[in-house]
Amino acid sequence: MNSFVGKRIAILFLAAVGIAGALPVHSQTAGLEEVVVTARKRDESLKDIPVTVDVFSQATIESAGIQKPQDFISMVPNVTLVETQNAGNAFVVVRGVSQARNSEPSVAVLVDGVLETNPAEFNQELFDIKQIEVLKGPQGALYGRSAIGGAIIIRTQDPSEHFEGRVRAGYGNGSSERAQVGISGPIGAAKTLSYRCSYNYYNTDGFIPSTYLGGNADPVRDNAARLRLVWKPSDAFTGDLRLSIDRLRTRSLYFVIPRVVESDPFATFYTTPDANNVTTPITVNNQGQNDRDLDTASLKLDFAAPGGGTISSISAYDKTSEILTGDSWDFRPRTQSIFQALIGTDLNQSQYLEVKSYSQELRYTSPTAGQFRWIAGGYYVHTDRFISTGNMVDTGNGVFPVYRTPSTNPLNPQATFLADSQNNSAWAVFADGTLEISKQLELDVAIRYDEDRRQNTTDTPHPFIDQLLDPNATPGEVRTHTWSEAQPKFTLRYQPGEDITIYGGWSRGFRSGGFNQTGVGAVALNPPPPYTRFYGVHDLFNAEVADTTELGIKGQFLDRHLNAGLSVFHTKSTNGYFFVFLAPNSTQNLGNLDANYDGAELELNARVTDHFNAYANYGYTNSKITRMEDPSVVGNEAPLVSRSTVNLGLQFHQPLANGISGTIRVDWRQIGRTWWEPYNQTSRDPVSLLDARGGFEANKWSAMLWGRNLTDKKYNAEYSPGSEGLPGNSGFLWKALPRQYGAEFTYKF
Repeated sequence: MNSFVGKRIAILFLAAVGIAGALPVHSQTAGLEEVVVTARKRDESLKDIPVTVDVFSQATIESAGIQKPQDFISMVPNVTLVETQNAGNAFVVVRGVSQARNSEPSVAVLVDGVLETNPAEFNQELFDIKQIEVLKGPQGALYGRSAIGGAIIIRTQDPSEHFEGRVRAGYGNGSSERAQVGISGPIGAAKTLSYRCSYNYYNTDGFIPSTYLGGNADPVRDNAARLRLVWKPSDAFTGDLRLSIDRLRTRSLYFVIPRVVESDPFATFYTTPDANNVTTPITVNNQGQNDRDLDTASLKLDFAAPGGGTISSISAYDKTSEILTGDSWDFRPRTQSIFQALIGTDLNQSQYLEVKSYSQELRYTSPTAGQFRWIAGGYYVHTDRFISTGNMVDTGNGVFPVYRTPSTNPLNPQATFLADSQNNSAWAVFADGTLEISKQLELDVAIRYDEDRRQNTTDTPHPFIDQLLDPNATPGEVRTHTWSEAQPKFTLRYQPGEDITIYGGWSRGFRSGGFNQTGVGAVALNPPPPYTRFYGVHDLFNAEVADTTELGIKGQFLDRHLNAGLSVFHTKSTNGYFFVFLAPNSTQNLGNLDANYDGAELELNARVTDHFNAYANYGYTNSKITRMEDPSVVGNEAPLVSRSTVNLGLQFHQPLANGISGTIRVDWRQIGRTWWEPYNQTSRDPVSLLDARGGFEANKWSAMLWGRNLTDKKYNAEYSPGSEGLPGNSGFLWKALPRQYGAEFTYKF
């Protein structure tokens, strides 16, 4: 991080603490509540843990109206979420470490201690949630491969010892409807077995106009349910069974590709790329579909071990199925499409994904008390994955889904088809030791070794394999590769006083590489005219390794009425991912580049009075590409990285009469300038968004009005480079949601 930025962050930190010191905090005002986190797989106080972590308690989740991942990610500095294409494609970007289509995630996501094995699971409705923790910086030493940017820990509500329940109903613009039900209680008089059942329903006609078809492009219907059973016959044993399903029905692939001359289909090739274009409407002529089914089951067993430690066994099974259909490039009506002009007929498309996995973790956690604490364990996961993509001739009769084999439907003739299956097995061993050198000084050393073996089989049949344009590509080809890495982490914590924690250290993160379509490397190297060479694309993309050095300080001030934290970091990424669409053979691929990320975060949270809270966060990331096969991009900003994030918010809670209180919360955020691909053809201007929520609440009920993006800011959630290998292309735009608002009522019993 350059000296100017460092000085600016330091000045902001000192100024903020000084301003907070001038706040009229009353001596009788209660301080901020102590927050307990599980970032290091044991319960610890947030103010003491030497990790940069943002926590959303149950109270914050309720007051902020958090219903999906975007809602809490938007309040975390230096973390953004890119939503695009379909429900399963949502990219978390943490301190510059990003994600791409069909890639491994940038963060490890755990729900009730169980690791999600497929990134397509992440972007789903959040309901009946107790706490969310967002850890920044490589967390692979404890959470393994793909925790290269950080970890997100989600805890659902625990079953209760007494019968209780809650119902919520809401309605908003876009004819949106929401209903939630949760009940919990003991089973049997002994109360050793308890349950929690919860259900979420969401339905909307959508918010983004589809001008050619009429109506909206983004209707959603989602049904999700979860059951937890916890059995605790004694203090020596706890069993926790979790079952969940999610059935999402929406649409996908309603991209926008601007044209400088709408009447000229070839104008796409010379329209200047512009990530800020919000005037080009959605004109797809196929509604398409996006159906995603999620099924998960997990069993966590905790046994008391001799000496006071705990042995934990975590078993999990996950299945994800997602089909998406819609228009194909360039996402216009048949008579106006580029394919109609090129080959005399328009195309549509279908993509199918099915992932099944089962995993097992076994670990030992030593007692919390004592000068030395440690954790050790092992992990195994097996994954079976199938994906098919293809184009069909658009006959004007709609688009029909294609699954494992090419379409034989005369109304949906198959034009292109690609399919691959993977059989992957990964294992890891890990250990973490914490030594209290003195009452003020603590050393934490952790290491994990991951090995990931992947076997990819080309399931593309003849004659479609020939469309890859590589004579060496063959159906049934089996490719095998193993990636492995040790992920150490060293952290030193110093506490000069009870309320101040200074920490610093070094850590390594790792995520596996993978397979592009067979034969694309040869095409990328020597593409047919008029395309030029595609840099960085091969049949294999490499594993990424990120080394991070971090220094942080956090503390409680003003008699614990102000929490303040400042952290600075430097990350060196080797073989980071970027997305490439190869137009010659219509394949989606990943390439590699090296980059450095330097930045900082400043976070302030103040309890001004018993009825007024405020927070302010600032995040800065300076990214720079240091190596790629095309040396012309060296020095450019890395893909999907926002230079800065700003978060400001306040909440009033005022008692009125008869046990009723009034409350209002306002959240404002700004996402800084964002670049999207290595060539930095275009960037999105900073985006400022305003959310608010307010109403009345009592002990058992609440009635709230809410609004998101209240200024109705028009912007694009993603810009994706278009026909790579052609000089000048306008790229794919994915429109962000406009203003949303509504009302909801909650009753507890």
